[in-house]
Amino acid sequence: MKFEEYTGKTVFITGAGSGIGKAQAFAFLANGANVFGMDVNEAGLETVQQMHPTRFTYRKGDVRSKQEIQGAVETALSRFGEIHILLNTAGVLDGYSKTLETDEELWDRIMDTNVKGTYLVTNCVLPHMLARSSGIIVNMASIAGLVAGGGGAAYTASKHAIVGYTKQLDYDYCRTGIRANAIAPGAIQTPMNAADFEGDGAMAKWVADETPAGRWAHPSEVANLTLFLASDAADYMHGTVVPIDGGWIAK
Repeated sequence: MKFEEYTGKTVFITGAGSGIGKAQAFAFLANGANVFGMDVNEAGLETVQQMHPTRFTYRKGDVRSKQEIQGAVETALSRFGEIHILLNTAGVLDGYSKTLETDEELWDRIMDTNVKGTYLVTNCVLPHMLARSSGIIVNMASIAGLVAGGGGAAYTASKHAIVGYTKQLDYDYCRTGIRANAIAPGAIQTPMNAADFEGDGAMAKWVADETPAGRWAHPSEVANLTLFLASDAADYMHGTVVPIDGGWIAK
């Protein structure tokens, strides 16, 4: 998938060290963009930089830390001048824990990463976008933000929050040149879901069987959807949550 419009644009991606975030980094780099990655997984970020030493740079950081986010955004602006596109992709799972199995530590870790992290990064980048009356934000929701069964109590609550936050974010700023949408992936084969493939892979097989498409998706498929959502072709899409789930929620 080729989009010439990304040449010279700068994309800031959280969770760029693995999984969907890493695939997004490669997709935008392949389309001529400059990419800045932020992740706690520095080794993953280094592998991307080794392949794209001139147009990719990064800073190790945790989206739960306002200070680390500010440092990353400042580094990105110093290196590339502007941030045109923000991809809030970083997130963590909760092991499908029911509410009585979810202690406060797990609840806070999920909420602080998935929800507060998105809020903190957005609030750090958004003023720079507003200063030039232009910016695109793509948040990472989940089918767990639309239906039950895609995660445990904390994860499902966090992704429902991302859906609401995305809609309100776009509503509040769309008249000032900002466009915000979200992606709701289903079963995507990433390191975050590695546990489903352990042993005889019974869980992974069950998920594939329960998915109408009959398979897990690759991170690159989500990255390709991101390319479209961030493009001029999607300019009239505002506050939208786009599922990419092999038909899971259509059942």
